[in-house]
Amino acid sequence: MPAELIHPDWPAHVRVRALATTRRLGDMKSNEGRRALRAHLPADPLWLRQVHGIRVLDAAQAAPGDEGDASFTTRAGVVCVAMAADCLPVLLADEGGEVVAAAHAGWRGLCAGVLEATVREMGVPPARLMAWLGPAIGPVAYEVGAEVREAFLRREAAAAAAFSPTRPGHWTLDLVAVARGRLAGAGVGRVFGGGFCTASDTENFFSYRRDKARERLVAAIWLT
Repeated sequence: MPAELIHPDWPAHVRVRALATTRRLGDMKSNEGRRALRAHLPADPLWLRQVHGIRVLDAAQAAPGDEGDASFTTRAGVVCVAMAADCLPVLLADEGGEVVAAAHAGWRGLCAGVLEATVREMGVPPARLMAWLGPAIGPVAYEVGAEVREAFLRREAAAAAAFSPTRPGHWTLDLVAVARGRLAGAGVGRVFGGGFCTASDTENFFSYRRDKARERLVAAIWLT
């Protein structure tokens, strides 16, 4: 099981470094948690004000607190992070170790196209990219209403496969399945991770759906 950190199991270039935190390292909204994280990073990360949108920022140009839900960089030592506590953090890297990105993908961001926007902003052919899906609420635990399902189906009928009926007017939603489908549609064929459920693993993860938790975890990526 995870300790303080999870290191992605993916065939990234040697220049690419990435990690995801567990609750054992602390709350990434707190100064204490951020100090603990900083010990594992080459620099302070770019902390964005995430709003469940699709804005993607150049982490080397943006300022802490800028509004956005994804960032990318081509510069060594610049750290991109996505903060979440049930939403899906997605890390991306090109096969040559030239560009990396982190995206915060809750249902609203996924539906609106945050992953597609991130892929576009990275500026390399999508076939050269790979992605790692971090800890997020799993499909058994994530029940949503009709408005969520309808929002996805308005964009693509294929999203219906990610929903399973539970009770009248409600479905469980598989965020990981949606993310894999969106990445594939954007041309990213190599997708890893997606095996950690924040809601069911009380020992290792914070979960807003489970506990109404205010605490957050992060996934981080940078180039050496």
